Amino acid sequence: MTETNTSTTKRLRRSTTDRMLAGVCGGWAAYLGVDAAILRILLAAATVFGIGTPVLLYVICWVLMPEE
Repeated sequence: MTETNTSTTKRLRRSTTDRMLAGVCGGWAAYLGVDAAILRILLAAATVFGIGTPVLLYVICWVLMPEE
């Protein structure tokens, strides 16, 4: 008797449908189950107050996250 494993696992991927630049916020939003607009607003605010560090993190995610 064989058993198939059909469990669904969440994978962090850049969104191809919910994107403004590279799909990073859309991918994170799908992974976390929140609205992408909220993440984009938080990223913009963090960039203003974080002196550009969030932009560096965004670029790193852009390079490392595979596309859907």
